[in-house]
Amino acid sequence: MNHLSTSRGEFALTRFPEDPRDPLRAWDAADEYLLRHLEGIDGEPTDLSGTVVVLGDRWGALVTALAGHRPVQITDSYLTQQATRANLSRNGVAEDTVRLRTTMDAPPPRIDVLLIRVPKGLSLLEDQLHRLAPHVHAGTVVVGAGMVTEIHTSTLQLFERVLGPTTTSLAAKKARLIFCSPDPGLPRGTDPWPRSYALPAGIGAVSGLTVTNHAGTFCADRLDIGTRFFLQNLPPLRGRGHVVDLGCGNGVIGLAAALSDSEAKVTFIDESYQALASAEATFRANTDMGAAPGAGDRATFLAGDGMSGVPAGTVDLILTNPPFHTHRARTDATAWRMFNGSRAALRRGGELWVVANRHLGYHVKLRRLFGNCEVAASDRKFVVLRAVKR
Repeated sequence: MNHLSTSRGEFALTRFPEDPRDPLRAWDAADEYLLRHLEGIDGEPTDLSGTVVVLGDRWGALVTALAGHRPVQITDSYLTQQATRANLSRNGVAEDTVRLRTTMDAPPPRIDVLLIRVPKGLSLLEDQLHRLAPHVHAGTVVVGAGMVTEIHTSTLQLFERVLGPTTTSLAAKKARLIFCSPDPGLPRGTDPWPRSYALPAGIGAVSGLTVTNHAGTFCADRLDIGTRFFLQNLPPLRGRGHVVDLGCGNGVIGLAAALSDSEAKVTFIDESYQALASAEATFRANTDMGAAPGAGDRATFLAGDGMSGVPAGTVDLILTNPPFHTHRARTDATAWRMFNGSRAALRRGGELWVVANRHLGYHVKLRRLFGNCEVAASDRKFVVLRAVKR
């Protein structure tokens, strides 16, 4: 656990899930820079008496420090929401002091201060700026924050195109601030998200179907090569009972399972609310139209940390392409939690199928956990692994 010191006090903060071995803090220099700016280190303190909205707070550090102003947190991340709840509680702040909303929820009707942690991808920023723009006014204070490597000319151009004139601060500790003056009369155009594309041929049950992607979803403009390889090497899907598409993204793997067996129950799980919205839109569009009659009644879309929301011993097959990063940090911690949760959720004889880059060496972890692991398919870049719960 680390402590963030501000003029408002000192706050004990951790990432989620809490792991004493995790060397990474729940905030960075960009969060510190933003808080110091609000405190008035380079001028007058920012008036926070109106509605304060914090977009993209990584682990709840910003809203915890600003809890006295009853901010609204908007995030795409289930893990961020859980971290925020834990950090608020750890610091003796009532949870209802901060209003927690997802990127798919309606924004507050009026925003007086908008604080933005620049996300990894511009698509999510573009979508959220479009969604928030009608709720800001000429007097809204808009301040963005990010590490120097996260803020590019295209980032500033996006702020200018959607909100209004934009400038940046000098860098401090490799962090930078963005200042934007909203122009309510700006002809910003329409939000280009969500987007759709047609899947290619030769990938089984989902060949040629249309995928819907909300902003921020992995490979939102095309089928990524790892998922393509997985679709070409899935196990037999008929008669599997309860199937989970873990880390579902836009849901094409779970859709393939549903279309392959009209009796299957499919659970789509992701920690991204944008991804879950994409998966549900993709699923509904390709089942309610008759491709799999009645399939809409047997799909569940669940925001969660891996398999934590699934009862033990209730799943027959888990299909996953696990991430190997959290925000910008490369780590196998997420995959390890997904594998452990999968073993707990599977029935005896149930199977976990994983597609991953060969160099990640997941077969070692799976053998240690399940006592077995076999290579079901491989090429020069990817491997499909199968582990069975004995």
